[in-house]
Amino acid sequence: MNSDERAELLRLRKKNKELRMEKEILKKACALLLKETKSV
Repeated sequence: MNSDERAELLRLRKKNKELRMEKEILKKACALLLKETKSV
């Protein structure tokens, strides 16, 4: 694996981590919103 490929792999892993975190936040926000709307 050359240095460009290594850099790309690191970039993709970082992006993957960010997207997973965003997904978790959105999942929690959605659950909270659903809970609030059901109690109205």
